[in-house]
Amino acid sequence: MLCRMEESVPKPGPASRPSLTAKEITIKIVALTVLGVALGVAQGWAATRSYKPEQVAGFYLGLLHGFLMPAALPGLLLGNDFPIYAPNNSGRLYNIGYLVGINTCGTLFFGVAFRFPRNRR
Repeated sequence: MLCRMEESVPKPGPASRPSLTAKEITIKIVALTVLGVALGVAQGWAATRSYKPEQVAGFYLGLLHGFLMPAALPGLLLGNDFPIYAPNNSGRLYNIGYLVGINTCGTLFFGVAFRFPRNRR
Protein backbone atom coordinates (compact mmCIF):
# COMPACT_ATOMS: atom_id res chain seq x y z
CA MET A 1 0.00 0.00 0.00
CA LEU A 2 1.26 3.41 -0.92
CA CYS A 3 1.49 6.23 1.53
CA ARG A 4 0.79 9.83 0.62
CA MET A 5 3.05 12.56 1.86
CA GLU A 6 1.18 15.37 3.53
CA GLU A 7 3.83 18.01 2.90
CA SER A 8 5.42 18.71 -0.40
CA VAL A 9 9.17 19.17 -0.55
CA PRO A 10 10.12 22.60 -1.89
CA LYS A 11 12.16 22.57 -5.07
CA PRO A 12 15.59 24.09 -4.76
CA GLY A 13 15.84 27.51 -6.35
CA PRO A 14 18.78 28.98 -8.21
CA ALA A 15 21.99 29.02 -6.21
CA SER A 16 22.69 32.46 -4.86
CA ARG A 17 26.01 33.64 -3.50
CA PRO A 18 25.93 35.53 -0.26
CA SER A 19 26.78 39.18 -0.75
CA LEU A 20 29.87 40.48 0.99
CA THR A 21 29.79 43.56 3.14
CA ALA A 22 32.45 46.25 3.12
CA LYS A 23 33.72 44.99 6.48
CA GLU A 24 34.14 41.42 5.19
CA ILE A 25 35.93 42.64 2.05
CA THR A 26 38.28 44.79 4.16
CA ILE A 27 39.04 41.86 6.47
CA LYS A 28 39.84 39.64 3.48
CA ILE A 29 42.12 42.26 1.93
CA VAL A 30 43.96 42.75 5.23
CA ALA A 31 44.27 38.98 5.75
CA LEU A 32 45.66 38.46 2.23
CA THR A 33 48.10 41.35 2.67
CA VAL A 34 49.35 40.03 6.03
CA LEU A 35 49.68 36.52 4.60
CA GLY A 36 51.54 37.84 1.54
CA VAL A 37 53.94 39.90 3.67
CA ALA A 38 54.56 36.94 5.99
CA LEU A 39 55.31 34.69 3.01
CA GLY A 40 57.61 37.35 1.53
CA VAL A 41 59.57 37.63 4.79
CA ALA A 42 59.76 33.84 4.99
CA GLN A 43 61.02 33.69 1.39
CA GLY A 44 63.80 36.20 2.10
CA TRP A 45 64.80 34.39 5.28
CA ALA A 46 64.70 30.89 3.84
CA ALA A 47 66.33 31.67 0.49
CA THR A 48 69.65 32.64 2.05
CA ARG A 49 69.67 29.71 4.49
CA SER A 50 68.28 26.82 2.47
CA TYR A 51 69.62 27.38 -1.03
CA LYS A 52 73.15 26.13 -1.52
CA PRO A 53 74.01 25.57 -5.19
CA GLU A 54 76.38 22.66 -4.43
CA GLN A 55 73.70 20.79 -2.41
CA VAL A 56 71.44 18.28 -4.18
CA ALA A 57 67.90 19.34 -3.36
CA GLY A 58 65.50 16.57 -2.34
CA PHE A 59 61.83 16.28 -1.44
CA TYR A 60 61.87 18.52 1.64
CA LEU A 61 63.79 21.31 -0.01
CA GLY A 62 61.42 21.03 -2.98
CA LEU A 63 58.52 21.32 -0.56
CA LEU A 64 60.05 24.47 0.95
CA HIS A 65 60.82 26.01 -2.46
CA GLY A 66 57.31 25.24 -3.68
CA PHE A 67 55.66 26.67 -0.58
CA LEU A 68 57.68 29.87 -0.79
CA MET A 69 57.59 30.26 -4.59
CA PRO A 70 54.40 32.39 -4.74
CA ALA A 71 55.91 34.70 -2.13
CA ALA A 72 58.86 35.40 -4.43
CA LEU A 73 56.80 37.55 -6.83
CA PRO A 74 56.80 40.74 -4.71
CA GLY A 75 60.53 40.35 -4.07
CA LEU A 76 61.26 39.75 -7.73
CA LEU A 77 59.21 42.81 -8.68
CA LEU A 78 61.23 44.88 -6.20
CA GLY A 79 64.51 43.77 -7.77
CA ASN A 80 65.63 40.99 -5.42
CA ASP A 81 66.92 37.84 -7.06
CA PHE A 82 65.40 34.91 -5.15
CA PRO A 83 66.07 31.36 -6.25
CA ILE A 84 62.68 29.70 -6.76
CA TYR A 85 63.79 26.37 -8.24
CA ALA A 86 66.95 24.39 -7.51
CA PRO A 87 68.60 23.30 -10.76
CA ASN A 88 70.75 20.80 -8.84
CA ASN A 89 67.93 18.55 -7.60
CA SER A 90 67.20 14.86 -7.12
CA GLY A 91 64.66 14.77 -9.94
CA ARG A 92 61.21 13.29 -9.40
CA LEU A 93 61.18 13.58 -5.58
CA TYR A 94 62.18 17.25 -5.70
CA ASN A 95 59.52 17.98 -8.33
CA ILE A 96 56.83 16.20 -6.29
CA GLY A 97 57.80 18.19 -3.19
CA TYR A 98 57.81 21.40 -5.25
CA LEU A 99 54.31 20.76 -6.60
CA VAL A 100 52.93 19.78 -3.18
CA GLY A 101 54.41 22.99 -1.74
CA ILE A 102 52.92 25.18 -4.46
CA ASN A 103 49.48 23.59 -4.07
CA THR A 104 49.59 23.86 -0.28
CA CYS A 105 50.51 27.53 -0.42
CA GLY A 106 47.85 28.22 -3.05
CA THR A 107 45.21 26.45 -1.00
CA LEU A 108 46.07 28.45 2.11
CA PHE A 109 46.40 31.77 0.29
CA PHE A 110 43.35 31.51 -1.95
CA GLY A 111 41.34 29.64 0.65
CA VAL A 112 41.24 32.88 2.62
CA ALA A 113 40.31 34.88 -0.47
CA PHE A 114 37.45 32.72 -1.68
CA ARG A 115 35.89 31.50 1.53
CA PHE A 116 32.30 32.58 1.82
CA PRO A 117 30.84 33.33 5.23
CA ARG A 118 28.14 31.00 6.45
CA ASN A 119 24.61 32.26 6.60
CA ARG A 120 23.81 33.05 10.20
CA ARG A 121 20.18 32.84 11.14
